[in-house]
Amino acid sequence: MVPIRALEQRILSEGQILPGEVLKVGSFLNQQIDTLLLKDMGDEIARLFQSNNVTKVLTIESSGIAIAYAAALSLGVPVVFAKKHKSSNLSGNILTSKVFSYTHQQTYDIMVSGDYIKKDDTILIVDDFLAMGNALNGLIEIVDKAGAKLAGCAIAIEKGFQGGGDALRAKGIKVESLAIIDKMTDDSLEFRPQPSDI
Repeated sequence: MVPIRALEQRILSEGQILPGEVLKVGSFLNQQIDTLLLKDMGDEIARLFQSNNVTKVLTIESSGIAIAYAAALSLGVPVVFAKKHKSSNLSGNILTSKVFSYTHQQTYDIMVSGDYIKKDDTILIVDDFLAMGNALNGLIEIVDKAGAKLAGCAIAIEKGFQGGGDALRAKGIKVESLAIIDKMTDDSLEFRPQPSDI
């Protein structure tokens, strides 16, 4: 089964819809991880961006790290992740941005060492979820501050009804989501048709 269909099936069979339009997929994607599914997702992301000359994958801690690793492994490039909390081993030239987390209802100062993103890098941003686009916009700002090139953004699950992905696409940014949810109620969800369905 192709990764997109497999992911949609897992969302339907194991995903839990929580109040506030929150989709819980902890049983296979971001707490307990189905490694074979993740490998296939990483391979699909690599296929979608194989012509973009990606040199590094960038994500944000912590639930984005696993899928970013899978994509980076398939692309054969390093993965870098933005930290949400400053630590003693993060010093020197620090690239920062502010990100509001819809899930946690909290604003984070995210940061990456400038040693890890250079001007000659082509960065692919990868994350597990895309809703309003706050995390991606913060990561894009970090790429811009580094003077690097943005290849685009790859997402496991996009909440299409919250508009973040379409706003990024309207700016000319390449956004590829493996599953896009167009509608979600308290007890059901509906996926956006894939190009092969149309």
